[in-house]
Amino acid sequence: MHNLNIDADLNDMQAQAVKRIEGPVLIIAGAGSGKTRVITYRIAYMLEKGIPQSQILALTFTNKAAREMEIRVKELTRKKLLMLTASTFHSFGVQILRNEIEVLGYRKNFSIYDESDKNQAVSDALRECKMAGENVNTREVAQLFSNIKTGMSRWGEDVNAAYKEVYDEYQKILKVYNACDFDDLLMLPIRIFEDYPEILSKYKHRYKYIMIDEFQDTSSTQYNMMKLLADKNICVVGDDDQSIYSWRGANYENITNFEKDFPDLLEIKLEQNYRSTTTILEAANGVISHNSNRKEKKLWAADNGGDKPIEFYMPENEIAEADFIVDQIRFLSLHEKLKYDDFGILLRTNSLTTNIEEALLAANIPYRVSGGTSFFARKEVKDILSYLRVIANPTDDVNLLRIINTPKRGIGKSTISGLMEIAKNNACPFWDAMTRVRYTEQTLFQEAAKVEIDEFMSLIERQRELMIGKRGVSKKVRALSDEIDYHGYLLSEYSKHEKLAHYKYLNVETLIQSIENWESNPDNFDPTLYTYLNRISLLTRDDGTDDEEKGKVNVMTIHASKGLEFPVVFIAGAEEGIIPHERSLEEEAGNIEEERRLFYVAITRARNKLFITSCAQRRRNHAFSQRTPSPFLNEIPPNLIENYNPETSENLTTTEDFFTMMKEKFSESL
Repeated sequence: MHNLNIDADLNDMQAQAVKRIEGPVLIIAGAGSGKTRVITYRIAYMLEKGIPQSQILALTFTNKAAREMEIRVKELTRKKLLMLTASTFHSFGVQILRNEIEVLGYRKNFSIYDESDKNQAVSDALRECKMAGENVNTREVAQLFSNIKTGMSRWGEDVNAAYKEVYDEYQKILKVYNACDFDDLLMLPIRIFEDYPEILSKYKHRYKYIMIDEFQDTSSTQYNMMKLLADKNICVVGDDDQSIYSWRGANYENITNFEKDFPDLLEIKLEQNYRSTTTILEAANGVISHNSNRKEKKLWAADNGGDKPIEFYMPENEIAEADFIVDQIRFLSLHEKLKYDDFGILLRTNSLTTNIEEALLAANIPYRVSGGTSFFARKEVKDILSYLRVIANPTDDVNLLRIINTPKRGIGKSTISGLMEIAKNNACPFWDAMTRVRYTEQTLFQEAAKVEIDEFMSLIERQRELMIGKRGVSKKVRALSDEIDYHGYLLSEYSKHEKLAHYKYLNVETLIQSIENWESNPDNFDPTLYTYLNRISLLTRDDGTDDEEKGKVNVMTIHASKGLEFPVVFIAGAEEGIIPHERSLEEEAGNIEEERRLFYVAITRARNKLFITSCAQRRRNHAFSQRTPSPFLNEIPPNLIENYNPETSENLTTTEDFFTMMKEKFSESL
């Protein structure tokens, strides 16, 4: 192994955090303080001390972060690390379930439902319980079920109690289809650990050293999983000032809970920042100091070279705002030799991107927008692709189960359950189980169900004859869509929302058009179904969107920017009602502290230069409304800001006079 030089490579507090591997440790890691470096050195140090890699469990929140952690440890240790477990909470949950789920009555090859699959199952449960209707929002019911399952909500005397029957039916549907939803990936391992202590003991014995990254983002469920697994050697790394995910269950109070549950812990603060200039850090410190529920800390710069002021600009409207941002990107890329991917444009919500996208397009500046649903993840597109995958490979159980009753045909839950039993007893794919029913006397199934099975299999076989190894796939996909009357299915599913049904079918048309474009490409020498599906699998693989695109301006929400950094950052729309967001404050007055943490995260994404824009007016509901700057701007020490003057194209240095003027102009709102 390569010998670590911890004292030379790390600062004093980082080195202390790395070397304390026994007992509970709480590392409060400020923005840009090198926490990933600390975690990876810590793992490498454990290995150097002779701890087997199989005993180390490192949990984080994204596949990208887990991969980066593993790559860095490999670089430090020059080992393959085949037995090290560095993963997301949910991936770790899947790992446990693949080994242990049979104790709960599932088969090992369970499917994992994404949001669209889950919404379909909820819709089926509502219909089964005769509660479907135009007044029932399937997504809201699905969210209620998620809250119930994770303990964020409980059945009570209020309206949600009416959905208890639907929830039970939804759970039955999951079991029949041998499927788990996203919440199950954590809840079912916890259930196994609690109900089967011998299984928990096995995992506690294996993972004697546990580390958790981004601890402020853990939910109560994730905390419970950690608490069950952890013995004494548990290290959590987080920053309460960057806790911005309460809306998805994150509980920043888990830091307090950890202090209560592990009272003999050692707390280490990392405050030396390796990312940003002193100006940016003092601005961030000034803002976040107004929060009361936080660990006291103050970021300071490791290197104060090239410090530049923050520039504030108040354009007339969002079009002028977008033009200003694009002009600055052009100027800086030309005069400071910056690449387009050195720029980050941060917004409170995705709905604010339109004008910025249009300005970037008009200037011929390449960009990428983070967030939103991938085209290939939309239910209607996935349905058609599942048909194609089953046509290519009928033994693909996951895709077969997706389409067997889509559109609705007489193959219901009891039939599917019976077929699953045959597949399990004969250790065969689902398609082979259907073949047994089709060609043998099966008293388990009614004649009507056998007819439906035969018709479905005939459809797939007919399409295989037409498509496999043949050209003209796009025309055949359109014919398939017509044969199963997918448009009619959408109209029946969204009977009260005909426009939505047509919109969804347009996505099917877009898919067919994309296949046609692919087929007609002169460089495509094998335009067959197998080749197309292989191409789509590469496009839609889980980690396909993780790699940063080079040479493109980054447009994203502040939430999506967490963990990233850019030499130049624009915080656009820094207006009251946007930052802090009015809807967030309406929901709960206490959300002001989380909104301030969000602004703090935005500021600390900038390495060298920060621009903040706040429009004088903004179009809302087809009319312009007057805007006022975000009250958080008044929390930045005024000596750190320059007011941008577009008429002279020069930045006029302002001190406290600038904020005095701003206070006077917007005294009513500030």
